[in-house]
Amino acid sequence: MKTASRFLAAVVAPVVAATFSLPATAADGEAGTRDLVIYGGTCAGVIAAVQAKKMGRSVVIVCPDRHLGGLSSGGLGFTDTGNKAVIGGLSRDFYHRVWKHYDSPEAWTWQKKEEYGNKGQGTPAMDGENRTMWIFEPHVAEKVFEDYVREFEIPVYRDEWLDREKGVRKDGARLVSITMLSGKTFAGRMFIDATYEGDLMAAAGVDYHVGREAKADFDEEWAGVQTGVLHHKHHFGAVSKPISPYVTPGDPSSGVLARISAEPPGEYGAADHRVQAYCFRMCLTDDPENRVPFPRPDDYDPARYELLLRVFDAGWRETFGKFDPIPNHKTDTNNHGPFSTDNIGANYDYPEANYERRREIVAEHESYQKGWLYFIANDPRVPRDAREEMSRWGLPKDEFTDNGNWSHQLYIREARRMMGHFVMTENELRKKRPTPGSVGMGSYSIDSHNVQRYITPEGYVQNEGDIGVSTYGPYEIAYGSLLPKRGQADNLLVPVCVSATHIAFGSIRMEPVFMILGQSAATAAVMALDANLAPHDLDHEKLRARLLADGQVLEYDDPGGGASGREKVAVKSLPGTVVDDSQARRTGVWKESGAAKSYVGHGYRHEDDTRDGKAAARFEATLPKPGRYEVRLAYPANANRATKVTVKIEHAGGVETVSVNQRTAPEIDGLFESLGVFEFAADRPAAVTISNAGADGYVVVDAVQWIAKTD
Repeated sequence: MKTASRFLAAVVAPVVAATFSLPATAADGEAGTRDLVIYGGTCAGVIAAVQAKKMGRSVVIVCPDRHLGGLSSGGLGFTDTGNKAVIGGLSRDFYHRVWKHYDSPEAWTWQKKEEYGNKGQGTPAMDGENRTMWIFEPHVAEKVFEDYVREFEIPVYRDEWLDREKGVRKDGARLVSITMLSGKTFAGRMFIDATYEGDLMAAAGVDYHVGREAKADFDEEWAGVQTGVLHHKHHFGAVSKPISPYVTPGDPSSGVLARISAEPPGEYGAADHRVQAYCFRMCLTDDPENRVPFPRPDDYDPARYELLLRVFDAGWRETFGKFDPIPNHKTDTNNHGPFSTDNIGANYDYPEANYERRREIVAEHESYQKGWLYFIANDPRVPRDAREEMSRWGLPKDEFTDNGNWSHQLYIREARRMMGHFVMTENELRKKRPTPGSVGMGSYSIDSHNVQRYITPEGYVQNEGDIGVSTYGPYEIAYGSLLPKRGQADNLLVPVCVSATHIAFGSIRMEPVFMILGQSAATAAVMALDANLAPHDLDHEKLRARLLADGQVLEYDDPGGGASGREKVAVKSLPGTVVDDSQARRTGVWKESGAAKSYVGHGYRHEDDTRDGKAAARFEATLPKPGRYEVRLAYPANANRATKVTVKIEHAGGVETVSVNQRTAPEIDGLFESLGVFEFAADRPAAVTISNAGADGYVVVDAVQWIAKTD
């Protein structure tokens, strides 16, 4: 595994690299040199190829896949849209083509269109006004991708596996050709790695990382081991009582149940080698005419699922909580609960493994998951209600017809991540730092699935690694995150295994975003060819203009509350110097919220009513010049707030302590309460610290504002 230093170049300089030169182009053909060689048949790979062809360049897709589209055609039909307003360009065109398919009555083979509930993930499945559809069957998505390559006459070489040991030929820092295990060689002027694993990137000698970074590595709040953090319901705290991990409950000498690690989980916030769990996004059906009963795996072992029995015995009945409906009486079924389809801990070696070992890991995941289904539907020890409900479901006859009706694509939620020209972190996603050179946007919450199942010091089983954290709305993705560090592979772009930390990748990794970045990567590659430049030296303003012309969304500002009726006041709309709670340095436990009717930015935070003096938030500002400033504190008032909130203001004359009653609404625009006017010097910090010391209720922080006084 190759890693990079913590802090990398933050901008893409528009400087011509005199040493970068490219061979002349050639027409499509196995022996010719393509303008663009794409390795990987994921949604990003197909979209990148379409964009290159639209820009008049020769392109080829070379991929180990037999089916195009990756997870988008492999079962993930209940699209993780986030804010669909920032999904533009060819990514939106994909969902428009899906809409066109379902707009035809012939598409509704097992269900009438009017019977479909139109449920989507945060958005209606069918958006007639914008002619897009976000929820779909796997075979429909695959047809769209196949239509793309046929319509744009894109050559595709399938079932071709990169020779990862000696298949990448370079001339200095420039890739010249890639060779497959079959012996086929593909020469190119530009290359894109569109695989989930980042195999071309790694074989080309590009820096990357596998596993979780420590909190201190990139100053990320949610990085590293997350023992004690319990988000969503994918943990054992979601059941009614603690569960023993031992074969004989309470007896460590009896051994540990299957799918539980006896290894220590690691220190909170520390780095480790683990990656978030994989699973298959299952397409199931309850239509008797289209249903195949769940098969019994050849290596079926009910002992694998003993822990699930204990979850059922503890009263868990939400097994079917992620049987999300897609058209024609089918589902996109995802992991849900403390013991579900995620095969926790069985994938740590997958990112770096050779092909044979990867096939073993994929097969083990398939066996585990098919066994999970068969166990619930058939084992007499499973509660009758759960057993009978699972027995209603099966695999659809008309999906994945060449693979026993089972998905051909394992959900590789995370493998290698490039450590490139710019590293996307939690701080860019959550607006703590600006993002240079936007080439697209993401908006889904930071979402990591569990990475391990361990034994707590108290002797109970627990999951760890599941994170669900808001990004405070859409965020920009830097062009530099698609680029290796200069001098490593100067004609390679990476739109899937982008340069990002584990935490940032937890949001970026959504399929619509991969299509967005695939289009942007291809656009940059072609524009670099046109100018005979390395992509690093491309003028971002010119790239930006072309991306916008092609329908990409690069910025988004929505200060209004929208349908929620809440007023979210944008920081940049306020006068003076404003520091939001997302930028404050916090100690102790602070929880995010957006329940109030008005607040600054995308939310606010409250401590946990512990009144222990350990929760504090420090707001530091760089003021434009020395002088007198009025200092204001923003907070949403409520009857459960503290009446005695300790606030310390650091100024030129020292430290002033004031007490604020947060049950009383702020006097200034219903947002801010004045803390007084103070003198600030250039050589002294301008800071405000709020703590829960001596509080008699919840302490809330939203923003601090400094207003210059001229009188």
